[in-house]
Amino acid sequence: MIELTHIDFDGEARQGSIVIATAQAVAVVDVFHQLYDSGYPIESIIPIGQLPPGAEDAPGYTNTSGFHCRVVAGTTRWSEHARGLAIDINPHLNPFVRGDEIWPPEAGAYVDRSLGVPGMINEGDVVVSAFDSIGWDWGGRWRTLKDYHHFSSSGR
Repeated sequence: MIELTHIDFDGEARQGSIVIATAQAVAVVDVFHQLYDSGYPIESIIPIGQLPPGAEDAPGYTNTSGFHCRVVAGTTRWSEHARGLAIDINPHLNPFVRGDEIWPPEAGAYVDRSLGVPGMINEGDVVVSAFDSIGWDWGGRWRTLKDYHHFSSSGR
């Protein structure tokens, strides 16, 4: 577990914690230093196991997290989150999109990546550049679907 300071949407410094594989910890700390220094806003950083029950499925869910022991939806394959090798950032502003499927469901407006809303992630911005600098890939670059909040060390 890494303890981090991040900037919230009110411009205030906040404390958060993220669980990530030990081998990735130093690199991930560097990413979050870059995000903090740039003023990039993150709503919250709370480990999945410490969220209130049902929070992950609540409207407006935008918690940033790493480790989450689960399989990839619709498969029996472990998610990279289950290995501590993936991070999701501000999911509500950066939805998962596959055809007509959007998660979180109420985040449809944010499929339009040109909105320029603080906390959104776009190609070439500070978030993508920070993860690129440690060799992690962004789900916003995937061809068959877009997972705009997802970064992973394996590209999956």
